[in-house]
Amino acid sequence: MNSASSRSRTLKAVGALSLAAATALLMTGCGQSSDSASSAATSEAAKVVPQKQTTTPSATAQLTEDQQERKTVLDATKVTFDDAATTATGEVAGSKLVELDLEGVDDDDNQSPSPTATGSPTGSPSPTGSPSPTGTGSPSASPGADGPVWVAEVAEKDGTIHTVRINAVDGKVIEARVDANQDADDKKQTADWLAQATQTPQQAAKVATEKKKGTVTSVSLEDNEGDGVIWQVDVVGSDWKKTTFDVDAKNDTIVREETDED
Repeated sequence: MNSASSRSRTLKAVGALSLAAATALLMTGCGQSSDSASSAATSEAAKVVPQKQTTTPSATAQLTEDQQERKTVLDATKVTFDDAATTATGEVAGSKLVELDLEGVDDDDNQSPSPTATGSPTGSPSPTGSPSPTGTGSPSASPGADGPVWVAEVAEKDGTIHTVRINAVDGKVIEARVDANQDADDKKQTADWLAQATQTPQQAAKVATEKKKGTVTSVSLEDNEGDGVIWQVDVVGSDWKKTTFDVDAKNDTIVREETDED
């Protein structure tokens, strides 16, 4: 009886030890499995989630000197081409726009009137900035003193051209004067060109900006190599590059387009 009880206790102890060992082994296996699973998940996540960039993005392309010039002037300009054109023609009764140029933008390409030029010495300055009957306007402001300037040429019915300078920030007229040294042939040519231009400069500008989104910086009436007349329109895009459009002044058809990559 005592021998049987002793064997029973021994078997129970061995069983308990075996159970404990099995449990420990199972827990160890689970731990290893869990660690392996965690490592695998971390590895997969690393493939999906990009590593944090430690280098700075590459610098954007530098603007050329011409592009920077355009950006500087246009950033300061508040008066649009359309508003400047309206102001210029309103300064001389019955006149039509012949040329309008934003001073300081591609001046080498667009020959705008000299800011230092004066009207006839016999005329007296007008305090309102409008041209006097003899042809001189108010004294001109120095370039850049009041920011960017629109320079317009408007012509009377007989072809007499007046230059009107407009502050491109507040829209006020700086100067208006009759251009000196116009002879009868000059006036006749201007009148003939305007007679041929059945489309307005505003219409030509609209055609150009529909082709290329941007800001109109210059419009001028030009001879199309003896084949009628064109409105030459400069448009500066968001890349600060200038595109010049030659628009037929009779039917608004673009006859030439050229982009300045500088």
